[in-house]
Amino acid sequence: MTTPERPPPNILVILSDDQGYGDLGCMGADDLATPHLDRLAASGVLFTDFYSNSPVCSPSRAALLSGRYPAHAGVRDVLGGHLTEVGLPADVPTIASALQALGYATSLIGKWHLGVRPGFRPTDHGFDQWFGMLSGGVDYFSHINYNLWPWDTSYNPVHDLWEDGDRVWRNGEYLTEVITEQAVATLRERDRERPFFLHVAYNAPHAPMHAPARYIDRFGGLTPARRIMAAMLAALDDGIGAIVSELDRQGVIDNTFVAFFSDNGPSRHPSNWLDGSMEPYYGASAGELKGGKTSLFEGGIRVPAIVAWPDGVPAGQVARAPVAAFDLFPTILRLAGGDPDDYDLDGSDVLAVLADGVQTAHEALFWEFREQTAIRRGPWKLVLNGYEADHFPPDDPVFLANLADDIGEKRNLADDEPDMVEALSEEALDWRAGIEVGWTDEEREAGRLSSDG
Repeated sequence: MTTPERPPPNILVILSDDQGYGDLGCMGADDLATPHLDRLAASGVLFTDFYSNSPVCSPSRAALLSGRYPAHAGVRDVLGGHLTEVGLPADVPTIASALQALGYATSLIGKWHLGVRPGFRPTDHGFDQWFGMLSGGVDYFSHINYNLWPWDTSYNPVHDLWEDGDRVWRNGEYLTEVITEQAVATLRERDRERPFFLHVAYNAPHAPMHAPARYIDRFGGLTPARRIMAAMLAALDDGIGAIVSELDRQGVIDNTFVAFFSDNGPSRHPSNWLDGSMEPYYGASAGELKGGKTSLFEGGIRVPAIVAWPDGVPAGQVARAPVAAFDLFPTILRLAGGDPDDYDLDGSDVLAVLADGVQTAHEALFWEFREQTAIRRGPWKLVLNGYEADHFPPDDPVFLANLADDIGEKRNLADDEPDMVEALSEEALDWRAGIEVGWTDEEREAGRLSSDG
């Protein structure tokens, strides 16, 4: 694969929210329909081993935008939606700020979840313009953040739909469709003389589980929970189809690098927190993977992912090499004519993986979330202090799997492979000790570095 000198490619990064490994047609789901995403995968690269860098929203997004492990980006846990909430530190470069410096027009449409207070918003991190939500989740029709945590009675509901720092009101309009309309409008109104970076971060299919009746009616044969999930994903898929169609209409699809993936695995949280219930949610699917959102087992961090770029990536590929979200920063920067060595990054340029789907970009990948730590080296995966989801009982404190023949992490090989456990444990704990440097106990509890903005 060759990187074109000029013109530089346009960049479109689309993020879904809490979409599981088993929630995409081209990944094997046969009870829902994602034809637009399936076609996108057929036109480029479908990843089997693509990882988020965290099993929850905020740190996953921090890693994507910064090209760093979440702790190195200053965000390690879910951030709140209070108007005083800080987030991604101002001194952390992002894909947006790097591309902005190269002359790209930069836009964010959708979910931010990396800080609410002025000084921590998208335009403070390299986006020329933005439209969407600052918090982690809103009602899909009123666009109000209810906080979603029934045990926190100190939080007042907040209207959370913004455009460039001002609240906007689209009451009654379905959020997924609002995001799509705004993304298409951004493409139509762009400066045609400049390359663009458009980050479209959908809230779907994150809770609360809301969908228009016209979508729900498509899936009458499913359980109620799965039916709404399928409806939400159908609306998401239609939205992505509309965005790609607009690129095609403008004649720029061939030189637009399109990346799609989920921020983490599927939620096992209650489907409706507003009633205070803690009944687990059963509508999402991690396929054959173990665990879900908040877990460092595969179901929490291995996510559906697609890259398409007709001018630079051969169609019809399946990439089986491990790749992570933080790899997009150096990869995209290289494509745009920048030098990843100018930035302090943990991710790797994965252009070679995109070329043949086989080459390996990482000797090892690491994760940490609260008490959990995990490492993958080759086919071997070690999880320390793991659990399958919040409010689930803990799993074995040391869990070793060979993903080559046990993708579902069903059999714990720790007793059979003591030397491998020792080697991976030492490597993972050394890494964990290194990323803890500079973090106070209070900051670990808050999930972010302290900052006055």
